[in-house]
Amino acid sequence: MADIKPRFEFRTFAQNFGIVETKMRHLSKCENIRESSEIYIVSRTNNENNTKIRDKLMDIKVFVQKQEGLEQWNPRMKGSFPMKTEIIKNEVFPAFQVSLPEFKRDEYSLEEYLNELIRPHKDLVAVNVFKRRFAFTVNSCITEIAELLINGAAIKTVAIESTDPEAILKAKETLCLTEYENVNYLLAIKRITGMEPL
Repeated sequence: MADIKPRFEFRTFAQNFGIVETKMRHLSKCENIRESSEIYIVSRTNNENNTKIRDKLMDIKVFVQKQEGLEQWNPRMKGSFPMKTEIIKNEVFPAFQVSLPEFKRDEYSLEEYLNELIRPHKDLVAVNVFKRRFAFTVNSCITEIAELLINGAAIKTVAIESTDPEAILKAKETLCLTEYENVNYLLAIKRITGMEPL
């Protein structure tokens, strides 16, 4: 099986995207609308591993590099609940870069994982994120605008993804996004929940 080439990403957040959204909808029809409820596990000591749970599946992506203001992320693991303690201890918690909790079970359901290992930990926070995502294609790049609720706080995000950085930069320019800061989900959630300054 061929290796999957990690995509580069530009993502930004705002209360309203105005002309950006207008241009996006003019350039491409909406190809898909998806809704999901996710739980991001945010660590006070880590900004390079993006860890979330969706549909009882654990998903960890690691930061690879920054290039031309874009960020490249690579999937590290996908796991399902109930999850063996061995996997949580050796694959999940190293991504948080925090001290290990005391493990009292051989495996954990999602509820046990959150209530016994995550929420009591002084350096970890479980953050609820609802997403309504609208998919487009701009300059051959995967492009989306999404309506979010992050622990109940409403905000929007726009993202452009591709394995080709130059294609993303051109799409950014076309969508009038050149003055927007590139902010990944991890940093945005930390800012909204007060872990990082705005």
